[in-house]
Amino acid sequence: MALIVKIKKHINNFDLDVDFELDNEFIVIFGYSGAGKSITLNMLAGLLSPDKGIITFNGKNYYNSYKKINLPVQQRNIGYVFQGLALFPHMTVKENIEYGLKKNSISVNDLLDNFNLHYLSNTYPMQLSGGEKQRTAFARALASEPGLLLLDEPFSNLDQHYKDQMHSLLQKTRKTYNIPVIMITHDIFEACKLADRILVFSNGRIIQQGSPSSIYYKPTCEEIAELVGNRDYRCHNPLAQKLISN
Repeated sequence: MALIVKIKKHINNFDLDVDFELDNEFIVIFGYSGAGKSITLNMLAGLLSPDKGIITFNGKNYYNSYKKINLPVQQRNIGYVFQGLALFPHMTVKENIEYGLKKNSISVNDLLDNFNLHYLSNTYPMQLSGGEKQRTAFARALASEPGLLLLDEPFSNLDQHYKDQMHSLLQKTRKTYNIPVIMITHDIFEACKLADRILVFSNGRIIQQGSPSSIYYKPTCEEIAELVGNRDYRCHNPLAQKLISN
């Protein structure tokens, strides 16, 4: 597996304990607010340290409490698009993208081309539409040629028209750069459209994982059924099936 995660974290009255692996796939982390989704992404990126456990990517230790390894953000081969996008307001689109470039890496012009941003290269973030800001944030995240892309609710502030455009661009980007993705979303339809696999978080734990169809049509508990909007939950619950048949 490209990514192996086994981490624990205690914050105030909240305990997180997650264990999952990722290959070259698109994973969506799904769950109610406060379930530990963003905390998990921040620990993968190195913005927050676990209390205990391991994070390895392509055989390299990013975090290992047993070996006292905890690589800083800049040494982790990870791109991150935050929910708030975090573009530098005093930099143009081109300068924002250039900020993340590595020496001898992909050129800024290639990124401007790939994300249809050339005509906006000298524009500042405050002058951009929501979709244009998203494209700029994606281009900047990929400027360092990361091996893994993290997305924290990247489309939550877009209307459906722009969401559909960004979904298509994200799918194209993943094929172009051959990069695994972990994305947080509250939108089950978005999750089902994009994900190869969904991890359902609740109170700092993964309570179900599987294909979009298995999560939607065969939720393992009432909480997940409510999350995905499956009103026929009883029909997919073995105990309920037994009770109904009797």
